[in-house]
Amino acid sequence: MSNIAYIEALKAALREEMRKDENVFIMGEDVTRYGFGVNRGLVDEFGSDRVRNTPISEAAIIGSAVGAALRGMRPVAEIMFVDFIMIGMDQIVNQAAKMSYLSNGELSVPMVIRTPEGTEWFGGGAQHSQTLHSMFMNIPGLKLVIPSDPYDAKGLLKSSIRDNNPVIFFEHKQLYTQKGEVPKEEYTIPLGKA
Repeated sequence: MSNIAYIEALKAALREEMRKDENVFIMGEDVTRYGFGVNRGLVDEFGSDRVRNTPISEAAIIGSAVGAALRGMRPVAEIMFVDFIMIGMDQIVNQAAKMSYLSNGELSVPMVIRTPEGTEWFGGGAQHSQTLHSMFMNIPGLKLVIPSDPYDAKGLLKSSIRDNNPVIFFEHKQLYTQKGEVPKEEYTIPLGKA
């Protein structure tokens, strides 16, 4: 067991899944160097083809992830603040969540949208501090994940990346520095079980 921070548990999950499956890649605004640091260092190991910065367009980030997932990739799309996920609602609700139903189960959209939510310690203002996960609870075809500690963060992110359905993975910003025991050996936590 290692006593690591929530943010490090997320990074470990991403690194392990990217090493395991070359179809896993990260995309989003400032994912190579800035943001909240979850992806810090991953571009050095995996290169800019698998850790790619995008323009500031949440609709384009999510739409591109849907397209990549439909072509067999496993994108992890990062929306830097949940407050702006609403800009990509058409892509989430009418594309990612419905594609399996529209195709009678022949198509899947194996993608994860990672997004921080909640306030920061220093105050993020009204447009950077919301918790919007409840707005997605009644959308068929989506899976929602909201881990509360480093153990769950790592195990649930690994399961989310492996899942063949679209998953929105919410990370409360005030948990990023929380530490907890995380196994060094491989583990996942099944989605859909409390």
